[in-house]
Amino acid sequence: MATAVISTIVVFTAIGLAIVNSPGWPAVREAFLNGEVFRASFPDIARAFKLNVKIFLVAEAVILVFALGVAMLRSLPGPVFFPIRAIAIIYTDVFRGLPTILVITMLALGVPALQLTGVPVSAVFWATVGLILVYSAYVAEVYRAGIESVHPSQEAAARSLGLSRWQTLRYVIVPQAVRRVIPPLLNDFIGLQKDTALVAFAGPVEVLRQAGIDEAANFNFTPYVCTAVLFLALTIPMTRATDWLIERDRRKRAASGVG
Repeated sequence: MATAVISTIVVFTAIGLAIVNSPGWPAVREAFLNGEVFRASFPDIARAFKLNVKIFLVAEAVILVFALGVAMLRSLPGPVFFPIRAIAIIYTDVFRGLPTILVITMLALGVPALQLTGVPVSAVFWATVGLILVYSAYVAEVYRAGIESVHPSQEAAARSLGLSRWQTLRYVIVPQAVRRVIPPLLNDFIGLQKDTALVAFAGPVEVLRQAGIDEAANFNFTPYVCTAVLFLALTIPMTRATDWLIERDRRKRAASGVG
């Protein structure tokens, strides 16, 4: 432990000295680490960050349910359900292959332009829909991996007790699958939280756009550093929680002798 602490201090001290002694450090410090600009920008940026958090919470709740439905549809057996499986496969392939920023921009700017009666015109709404569509495709594959990791004997035992296919999924397979994929799900949601910044390209004043407004007003990049601090304050605890869950799952598997 002492060796690790000392080596860490030495490495970070060396990196810090190399940065602060570089020829361009004074200009970089003034442009990115201006304390006065940071204090002046923080309140507005923090208020704008609330929109990112709201988008994240709404999208996460919908993704958890919608992606599970897609994964279950893709797991349906037999030729009768082939069209449903094909639709689920096409959906996951298309939205995993499209850049998130492209989906958000096309939906947030394109759908309101259609002027359809009864269809929301809010850019925030459609940007959130874009995030949901893209991340649901990824999360559906995580769920599917969890479903396929459940041993076939579990399904056979449930069916022998008289449970239908849907009852077997609901009460036997899905609960086991969800427990197994919680760590990768959290990793996806860390990415989702960061990608809420892409909503800025659709027009709403969220944290990234507010940082851009403050940067243009002050001719200084410190507001972007302020934005980075807010994202780190939210994502680092989620990352540590994910690491803790992965380690706990590893210990459980080692204790039970499961490879």
